[in-house]
Amino acid sequence: MHPRQVLLGAQAAAAMLPVCDHYSGVEARMRKSLALQAEFIAARGACVFDVTLDCEDGAPVGGEAEHAALVTELVRGVDLSGPVRQRVGVRVHPVDHPAFEADVATIVGAVGDRLSHLMVPKVESLDDVTRAVRAMDAAGGGALPLHVLIESPLAVHRAFEIAAHPRVQSLSFGLMDFVSAHGGAIPSGGMGVAGQFSHPLVLRAKLDIASACHAHGKVPSHCVVTEFKDTAALREAAGRAARELGYTRMWSIHPDQIGPILEAFAPPSDEVARAADIIAAAAAADWAPISHQGHLHDRASYRYFWQVLERAHQTGCVLPAHTQRFFDASR
Repeated sequence: MHPRQVLLGAQAAAAMLPVCDHYSGVEARMRKSLALQAEFIAARGACVFDVTLDCEDGAPVGGEAEHAALVTELVRGVDLSGPVRQRVGVRVHPVDHPAFEADVATIVGAVGDRLSHLMVPKVESLDDVTRAVRAMDAAGGGALPLHVLIESPLAVHRAFEIAAHPRVQSLSFGLMDFVSAHGGAIPSGGMGVAGQFSHPLVLRAKLDIASACHAHGKVPSHCVVTEFKDTAALREAAGRAARELGYTRMWSIHPDQIGPILEAFAPPSDEVARAADIIAAAAAADWAPISHQGHLHDRASYRYFWQVLERAHQTGCVLPAHTQRFFDASR
């Protein structure tokens, strides 16, 4: 049996998503993003970031239908025939926007089977999730995973019940809308790298979302860093999101952010080597307890070290040959 089935059991069905979700909504940038994703796949042998084509912020007012048609054309043009498929999602308008139903009918109805996910922003309640799922199903997207964007204090309060919905695969935190929703009670600095990790209300929201996701086997996705030209700030934010707050995925809004996010979410090379040795020894022992460098290991620690290897694979790290075979077999 594959290590995922042995070690994770029912959790093996949980999604393993790329650690970076790259957003673009302008036609030239959407095309560039899709081409860049293909280049990364060719170089790393894995799809290490999603591309989410954006209708909410990308569509001009009054041009929503035309933008949805463009997104559909771009998705239809993606080559999915390779051994490692590209992963392309779409962010539609919120469920209470006049264009929502048309977005879903147009895009999911035409290319839903080619999408990795549908992102719905400004989800406030379980009713919003139900409405989104109903629209997806009506368009023929009954198997399409739903990602939701949590952007208000009320949505954070309801994060656990939203994460519990079986169609929800990931929750993202919408930093700027969350800060704005407080009517000036959170200063503008709460949107910056320093403030978003120090202001108590912002920090609590991030932790609540991450906790809700982990409680229900979903993927918590960290918010954007608006200082997109400040590589040091991005590295700090990505590193803290991964190490301190329990996030396993993060948004990118500029191609230059993708590499630093992958690096920040990748496990250290010495930990990858240690995990590979332990998992190989565990497999050789048919997953019975083992001793490794003076430490006892059993299935509890095997689960942790297997997930280290999964994260390494998701970020394009080169794995030792004696564990790479597990990932070749799982493709």
